[in-house]
Amino acid sequence: MKNDVLCLGIIVGDFIAKPVEGMPERGKLTLVGKTELHIGGCATNTGIVLKKLGVNVSIMGKVGNDNLGKFIINKLKEEGINTEYIKISEKFTTSGTSVLVHSDGERSFLHSVGSNSDFSIKDIDFELLKNFSLIHIAGPFLMPNFIGEGLYLTLKKIKEMEIITTVDTVWDPFGKWFEGIKDSLPYIDYFFVSFEEGKMISGEKEKEKICEFFISKGVKNVCLKMGENGSYIINEKERYYFPALKVNVVDTTGAGDGYVAGFIKGLVENYSFEKCGLLANIVGAKITTEIGATSGVKDWEDLLNFAKNYGYEI
Repeated sequence: MKNDVLCLGIIVGDFIAKPVEGMPERGKLTLVGKTELHIGGCATNTGIVLKKLGVNVSIMGKVGNDNLGKFIINKLKEEGINTEYIKISEKFTTSGTSVLVHSDGERSFLHSVGSNSDFSIKDIDFELLKNFSLIHIAGPFLMPNFIGEGLYLTLKKIKEMEIITTVDTVWDPFGKWFEGIKDSLPYIDYFFVSFEEGKMISGEKEKEKICEFFISKGVKNVCLKMGENGSYIINEKERYYFPALKVNVVDTTGAGDGYVAGFIKGLVENYSFEKCGLLANIVGAKITTEIGATSGVKDWEDLLNFAKNYGYEI
C-alpha cells in the first residue's frame, strides 16, 4: 500500500493534570504533581503516532483562530505532519479538554467541542483525497455538523474512489449513537470502537455480540478496544483476542488512539489481519507507559524492542 494516510477528525488541545485525587471545593485550590499541555483529539493523536512509526500523515479538521489552534498546528509541523488541510474557524475557539489523570492511570474529562462543531462536508476537497491510500475518520460523534449525513456521504465518496476507510468512534455526548452512523457502516472497512461505546451503539453487552452486530450492518472488519481487558477483532472469516500487556501504566490518555495507529501501520505494511491486531495491541500498551497521548511511542525501532521485551516479534 502507498505510504500516505489522511487523518480526518477532531483536533483538540489537552491540558493534563496528574495525579488528581479529588476536586477542590468552590473557591479553593488543590495541588497536583504535574500539569502539561499536549495536542489531543483522536485524529491528531493517531496521526502523530503513525508518523513516529514511519507513515506519511496529513491531518484534516478545524481549529479556532486563537493561540491554542496556532500551538497545535506548529506542534504538528514539528512532528513532520502535513497541516495544509486544517481549516481555521472564525466562529469557534479551538476545542479543548482538561484531562484529570487519577492515581491508577484512569482519566476523567472536561471537554469543549469548540471548532470541531464547525467542521462539515463543505470543508472537504474530495479531489485532494485521491492522493491517499487510506483515510481515517476519527471522533465523528464530536463533530455535530458532520455526523450523520456528512459522515455517510464522505465515506460513500471515498469508497467510490477505492480508498480504504477506517473509522474510530468516541463517546457521544449528544446521544445519537447508532442513528448517527447507521447509514455509514456499509462503507467502513475497519471500524474501531471501545467496549463501552460499542455497547451504547449496538445495545449488546458481550464482546462477540457487539462485534457481530457491526458485521451484520455491513462493516468489513471490527476492532473492539477493551482497555485492561485487551482487544478483540473480527471479520466474516477470522476472529482474534489479544490480552492486555502487563505494563507499568502511567497514563492511559491516547491508548485507544495509539491502538488505531498501530493497526493502520500494519495495514500500510500489508500485514495480515491477525498481525495488525497484535501490533495495535502493542502500540496501545506502549502509549500508557508515559504521560500524554503520544509520548510513549518514540519510533519504529523503539517499538520493536519494546515488543521483544514482552515476547513478541513484529
